[in-house]
Amino acid sequence: MAASYSYFSLTTDFIAYAFLYFILFHFVKRFRLGRNQARRLPPGPKGWPVVGALPLLGNMPHVVLARMAKRYGPVMYLKLGAVGVVVASTPDAAKVFLKTLDVNFSNRPIDSGPTNLAYGGQDLVFAEYGPRWKLLRKLCNLHMLGTKALENWAHIRHNEMGHTIRTMLEVSSKGKPVMLAELLSYAMANMIGEVMLGERVFEKTGTEAEEFKDMVVELMTLAGLVNIGDYLPMLAWMDLQGIEGRMKKLRKKFDVMLTRMIKKHTETAQNRKGKPDLLDAIMANRDNSVAERLSDDSVKAVLLELFTAGTDTSSSTIEWAIAEMLKNPAIMKRAQSEMDQVIGRNRRLTESDIPNLPYLRAICKESFRKHPSTPLNLPHVSSHACEVNGYYIPKKTKLLVNIWAIGRDPEVWKDPLEFNPERFLTGLASKMDPRGANFELIPFGAGRRICAGARMGVVLVEYILGVMIHSFDWENGCKNESKMMDMDEVFGLALQKKVPVSAFVSPRLAPDVYA
Repeated sequence: MAASYSYFSLTTDFIAYAFLYFILFHFVKRFRLGRNQARRLPPGPKGWPVVGALPLLGNMPHVVLARMAKRYGPVMYLKLGAVGVVVASTPDAAKVFLKTLDVNFSNRPIDSGPTNLAYGGQDLVFAEYGPRWKLLRKLCNLHMLGTKALENWAHIRHNEMGHTIRTMLEVSSKGKPVMLAELLSYAMANMIGEVMLGERVFEKTGTEAEEFKDMVVELMTLAGLVNIGDYLPMLAWMDLQGIEGRMKKLRKKFDVMLTRMIKKHTETAQNRKGKPDLLDAIMANRDNSVAERLSDDSVKAVLLELFTAGTDTSSSTIEWAIAEMLKNPAIMKRAQSEMDQVIGRNRRLTESDIPNLPYLRAICKESFRKHPSTPLNLPHVSSHACEVNGYYIPKKTKLLVNIWAIGRDPEVWKDPLEFNPERFLTGLASKMDPRGANFELIPFGAGRRICAGARMGVVLVEYILGVMIHSFDWENGCKNESKMMDMDEVFGLALQKKVPVSAFVSPRLAPDVYA
């Protein structure tokens, strides 16, 4: 779902208000600039008065910032309205910020997005680095996201993929194409729902699942937009783009859904004695001395984050991978050949097969590289002034890591615009881990604020994509020939495919495998 407003769109009304802002506050700004005159900031575009570089970035900022990096270098500094932003665009630059200076950049800015969509930033992503964040991270790792927890709910993933391939088979039998984004969102929401709440949240595909998918996409799109009020605070109350109004309306819809889920979960607590799920664990720790702020809104914020980030980021990576293979059928054929040799056609792929499927894993890494779900890493903010590569980085500077640019850097990757899984089969690339160890490939970020669901994301992408490739042959289902291989992106917090994948599938395994 494309956003109504461009990422950095500036309306005529806004420009008029911006000049008013300039007239009122230019003396203060000039004083501050003079005070820092002797300090050497990283290079970057000068931008315009008041609005800075905001108008330069358009609605695909990750692409524009990647172009700017070729001119200004791997560490750039931009003034976006009243806010200073530093952008890291190479593996070495990202490593400095996310490893060497990790502690200084361990917090995230709380602006209109987390305020309105994450209950004031009370979720795991935006919580202040400290005891409360550590408790939430510990609980999520222990019951959902850690290695042991992932092993414990492998049967849930297996059962849900059984539902998924049967749904795909049913759609195929009617001669209809599979709408991949909706199907993936439905499957992942059910997997996550069983772990968090002890039950599938959608019993069947249809209107409710479609509405949930639309809500998730809208949230990720709105969270990716820049609200002018965040960068020109004196104009925030006007909500010139209407973004905050849309956020509040969407939050109310999610709040109704989450309140209903929590109420039902509380009423069925007796059924889970001895087998607590994630929500049980969070509720049991609400009275913990370091978690005294775990209010109802805190609980909802964590659930909302896991549902939305857990469904949309992994599903977008899988959709991009399928799209690339529809465009390059030889890649899918090679993956299927590998699976037939290792697994055969008389049973379904299991997670224990994946270590024996290097080409499948290479496909996943290549999709993480070329189509990272979050093209610009979620912003960090500096707690103190610091120095990077001889440049001064002021306190409270926002940090963006251009993961998309790193994955397409010709200095790092040969023929970076090609989708070529073979690059991950040999040499140093074959040993790369997408979970933050190698800064050439950081789809989940890196450092102490790496995405908490990085392990889960890799498991979900490898397993779900593997099952879909092994279970079916695929054919593009888009009726519009001009859009058949459209690989355009829609920017948001997660990088969506502009034209969703619609594909005809046909079963390739023994009939009883789908039963």
